[in-house]
Amino acid sequence: MRAAALLAAGGGDHATLSEDLITLGILFLIAYVLGRLARRIGLPAIPVYMVVGLLASPNTSIFPLDFEAADVQLIAVFGLLLLLFSLGLEFEQDEFFGNFNRLLISGGSYVAINLGFGLAFGFWVGWGTREALIIAGMTATSSSAIVTKLLIELRRLTNDETPMILGVTVIEDIFIAIYLAIVSAALSHATGFWPIVLRLVIDFLFIVAMFAIARWGARFVGRLLQTKDDELFTVLFFGLAIVFGGIGELIGVTDAIGAFLIGVVLGATRYHGRIERVTVPLRDVFAAFFFLNFGLDLDVAKFPEVTGVVIAAVVMTMLLNFGASQLIARLNRFDFAAGVNTFVILQNRGEFVLILATLAVGAGLDSRLTPFAGLYVLIMAILGPLMAANSDRFNAWVRRTRQKRTLKKKQPARSQVTGEITDVKHPHLDPAVEAAMDPDARKQPEDL
Repeated sequence: MRAAALLAAGGGDHATLSEDLITLGILFLIAYVLGRLARRIGLPAIPVYMVVGLLASPNTSIFPLDFEAADVQLIAVFGLLLLLFSLGLEFEQDEFFGNFNRLLISGGSYVAINLGFGLAFGFWVGWGTREALIIAGMTATSSSAIVTKLLIELRRLTNDETPMILGVTVIEDIFIAIYLAIVSAALSHATGFWPIVLRLVIDFLFIVAMFAIARWGARFVGRLLQTKDDELFTVLFFGLAIVFGGIGELIGVTDAIGAFLIGVVLGATRYHGRIERVTVPLRDVFAAFFFLNFGLDLDVAKFPEVTGVVIAAVVMTMLLNFGASQLIARLNRFDFAAGVNTFVILQNRGEFVLILATLAVGAGLDSRLTPFAGLYVLIMAILGPLMAANSDRFNAWVRRTRQKRTLKKKQPARSQVTGEITDVKHPHLDPAVEAAMDPDARKQPEDL
């Protein structure tokens, strides 16, 4: 950061440092005001922070203050690590291992449908093979952060379909860990088949080893966390998140997955609740830097060249999510309304899209991926919560429409000439009984 560089240089330009601090503070105050307004219409904080960053980006001239993304880059990395650490902390091991087959079918179907069509869409865009791999990942999974917040804020934790939704997010978490390892290998500078295979093997062994520790070594890990001092406890888990983020980056699974995996391990210990209590405030503050930093890198001038592709991606995502949500609802024996509730919750896209975009920038891929990711997340993070907040109204409208159609089918047909009833149906009667009730059927042969 510029502030750190100035201090290290022996003071430097204090005026520049003060201007940066004041500007950054004002941006966060603006984020607070916009966040309060967004909450009133049910929007999460992610698009708000991105919009504030976009307004203050040096790439635009629509705001009197500007700020360089490089000035908060390190803090933004901390935000990314804490986001994935918190995600790993909330990973439900018992749910995953206890209902593995059901979760694999439901969550696997959801991810496979979105990933398959997303990959085809990525090739259709025509930006390149590695770019198609990035786009497929962006469209494949929902935002666990937004999903969790929506379930809480809409008071749907007790809904019948909620365990199914959370089960899908568990599979998505596993998918993210594996997919980032694959993408990291694909974007690496390794050439040749065997070097890439070797890197993937190392990545998978690291992932499996961490899950094994979480499953069978949590008690031993818990002993290392024994301290009654909350300050030292916070320093300890924060240090572990950063260290394993660095290990993940060194091995090649990315820093985000390193933080996620140590979160899974610590979440399996008896200190899960205590870690979560001190993690959430830190995560929210540092995550704000991450999303703000991404917005600072965006350039509104580049949006027009990706608008058509983004709109196509949004339409495809919504259609695929609707079909996939209805499918997994049927697989779990839920009705149409539960499928709709699943659809509006799971269609949200967020932090994983931005993580992939960050990787793409670091690998020097097509520059259009950054504005694509930004505009895609902005639209999906706004549409998703709005639709989720009104899904009950949509389900009520569907029920009324179906009832009207049913009543219309049950109404007796009338003659177009006389207006008399010509066809009376008794859907709940046996055909033989209905025939017996027909006056013509009761006539004797001599009467005919």
